[in-house]
Amino acid sequence: MSIASNLAEIRERIALAAKKAVRDPRGIALMAVSKTHPASAILEAIGAGQTLFGENKVQEFAGKRDAVLAASKAGTFHLIGHLQSNKAARAAELFDSVDSVDSLRLAERLNDAATRLDRKLDVLIEINVGGEEAKSGLDPKSDELLTLLDAQARLTNLTFRGFMTVPPFTEDPEGARGGFAQLRELRDRMSARNGLPLAELSMGMSHDFEVAIEEGSTCVRVGTAIFGTRNYPASNKEPAQ
Repeated sequence: MSIASNLAEIRERIALAAKKAVRDPRGIALMAVSKTHPASAILEAIGAGQTLFGENKVQEFAGKRDAVLAASKAGTFHLIGHLQSNKAARAAELFDSVDSVDSLRLAERLNDAATRLDRKLDVLIEINVGGEEAKSGLDPKSDELLTLLDAQARLTNLTFRGFMTVPPFTEDPEGARGGFAQLRELRDRMSARNGLPLAELSMGMSHDFEVAIEEGSTCVRVGTAIFGTRNYPASNKEPAQ
């Protein structure tokens, strides 16, 4: 199937999941995760009306960004992979949002870079709801999360829009429901505590996004169901977003 037909199918599934959850599908964004796929695939998706994309690595996106922008200015690109502090400046140049902030130090680096660039940068805080050592993200019960949220007032070139998570993988999509609910409940508590809207909940991937929508996701990240499978080295397997 073509990227256009895959997008149409995913949009239909989002609408059905929203209807089941008694939600307005217009409040649920579809992020096409284009990591490892070439600029031509991104442009094909843009041609089918897709505008929101997720990339995992700064260097990889830098290598195809010019080709995309030369052909279309319609895309908005978010970094969803782990970001090292020493690459924060480059990320602030390339991306419209960094959705994987997992430390105060990284937030400070991004704010400094955005200040130098004289721009506002949206960010999401990544939460490790499953406590998995192999995954990035803040412990939802950590003092650092509270410290990071409290820093919003002085990080004037960043806008904390909400939270992102990748729950522990289970073959049954229902296995992710607890992690999604945990993130929503955490958002509600932190928003009440800090007075920040934190409206965005980026959760749900190719195999479980319907469950995420039922639990309040505002952005689902879908890659393999749109672009097809990726080929990773055996030592570098990742969940199918």
